[in-house]
Amino acid sequence: MESIKLKPPFRSASRGREPDGREERIGFQRLRTKEDRSMTRMIDKMGWKALCASMLLAGGVLAAENELPKCPVMGEPVDFSVSTSTDHGPVYFCCKGCIKKFKADPASFSKEVAEQRAALAKLDKVQVKCPISGEPIDPKVSIEHHGKKVFFCCPKCIGKFQKDPAKYAKALAASYTYQTKCPITGEEIDPAVFTTLADGRKIYYCCKGCEKKLFGNPVKFLPKLAEQGYPYTPKDLKKKSASDHDDHDHGSHGGHGHGG
Repeated sequence: MESIKLKPPFRSASRGREPDGREERIGFQRLRTKEDRSMTRMIDKMGWKALCASMLLAGGVLAAENELPKCPVMGEPVDFSVSTSTDHGPVYFCCKGCIKKFKADPASFSKEVAEQRAALAKLDKVQVKCPISGEPIDPKVSIEHHGKKVFFCCPKCIGKFQKDPAKYAKALAASYTYQTKCPITGEEIDPAVFTTLADGRKIYYCCKGCEKKLFGNPVKFLPKLAEQGYPYTPKDLKKKSASDHDDHDHGSHGGHGHGG
């Protein structure tokens, strides 16, 4: 899918007057700031999700193989951060209200769920969590399972999984993200590089430097996440406090708990 550029490349009318390019950079910043103010006004008027949707449409309809799966309740594109677990894997929805409707009568949505799973099978995904501990995977720790590579946070978890794979099948199915591309560079994500938001959701990047760029200009980069089924808003970009988690300290797997 061709990436959607939110900002045209501006150039200062005074380009080249300063040998070190300072005036050009100042002119660019002035135009960019003006453009950001205009975009902010549009967000206030339309709402963030509506604006993202209009931009996606303006860039052309997505190719069929890249379309987001549909919510089994409303038929709208899913938000991958909104889901419920089932014995056959997660089911995704467009909003939290649909989860309640689904749980009230899951059987009535069996056809739609099957269609969603068929659509999911066509999408790329990346395993980011160990199915045993829920911690970020170590790319050096893996086994082959049913012809596919399964990753873990440490060798001890491999033993647990091998003793009873069925016990962890549900957790394994939920250990993937469909956010496979960095919202800044478009490169494949590194499962170990992410931001944990205040509500527990995670945003993944290709490298540590990209987090600062996202938080510095969310208007530009958040639509890249919306394209992948993660429609965050600028207001969502609040980090979970360091006292609430230790997600960025994985070296010793502290608090991991391999017992029982």
